[in-house]
Amino acid sequence: MGPQHPSTHGVLRLVVTLDGETIKAVDPVIGYLHRGTEKLAEDLNYTQIIPYTDRMDYLAAMLGNYNIVHCVETALGLEIPERAEYIRVIAMELQRIASHLVWWGTYLMDIGATTPFLVAFRDRETILNFFNELSGARLTYNYMRVGGVKWDVPPGWVERVGEFVQYMKKELASYHQLVTGNEIFLKRVIGVGAYTAEQAINYGLTGVTLRCTGVKWDLRRDEPYSIYDRFEFDVPTATEGDCWARYRLRMEEIVQSLRIVEQAVAQFPNDGDFMAKVPRVIRPPAGECYTRMESSKGELGTYIYSEGKDKPYRLKFRRPSFVNLSILPEILKGENMANTVAILGSIDIVLGEVDA
Repeated sequence: MGPQHPSTHGVLRLVVTLDGETIKAVDPVIGYLHRGTEKLAEDLNYTQIIPYTDRMDYLAAMLGNYNIVHCVETALGLEIPERAEYIRVIAMELQRIASHLVWWGTYLMDIGATTPFLVAFRDRETILNFFNELSGARLTYNYMRVGGVKWDVPPGWVERVGEFVQYMKKELASYHQLVTGNEIFLKRVIGVGAYTAEQAINYGLTGVTLRCTGVKWDLRRDEPYSIYDRFEFDVPTATEGDCWARYRLRMEEIVQSLRIVEQAVAQFPNDGDFMAKVPRVIRPPAGECYTRMESSKGELGTYIYSEGKDKPYRLKFRRPSFVNLSILPEILKGENMANTVAILGSIDIVLGEVDA
């Protein structure tokens, strides 16, 4: 199956062993992208690495940008200006919403509905316009910098983000009206692709794929970074561990991200720097550094081994799409072939992050 099927995002092949329509075994074959980001980074200075993170989870590039600069800043012991932190949080949470909107639209298209895709992309377009004003790009932003962000927000930008939050909070009701109560949709997802909390932990799952089994773990709350400890938000969980639970949680996460953005807009500093004073040539001290954050797919981490030079001796990304995909053969065993796409889509992977 694949790599041409839309649910495999172009570069994933599933070798499926069948008994009639029942799946006996699945072997996911990755390796159609293999850009070698981590190896390439060894010949790049730290600022040059940032655009490569755009191309991993390209549906959540702002989060990928923050992932690398946060690790370098931690190694350097940098203090980030408050205004820059607020800009980053607003950008990251808008990006989380945009990522979940793409998932919602494409997931419904995978299992047979066209209209949700158009609705999701309509609202995502507003977020992309915000990012375009910030960075001059719509998909790969290269916006975060070690010490802050590349540019300050344009005049009126924060206020318009606040207006979008109010619009989106009301608009979510139509999303649920269109899909969530649909009888055909419910038959496709309830009880399908279920696994336990023990299985999720054993496979190293994070994000929604872990929280859908009842494990309440979110790095924004449990190991706060940036200024997330200033905001009130919930960490939604479910216990079923099936496609239906993962669907509900991502929809609820959009609500929580809107809450965070609303608070960040209200608290946004009127003035201040958007960049810290950073050495012209960035050279983290010799040693190791690992930081992790909550991306739209789960725990996204960066490990850097530095020799005190302007390039990392070794760099490794902990990519949630790659790790979360590992449980697929386990949960597809015994399922009907028709459920393959529904289960794969519910994990929400981006192949740029699987085969980086």
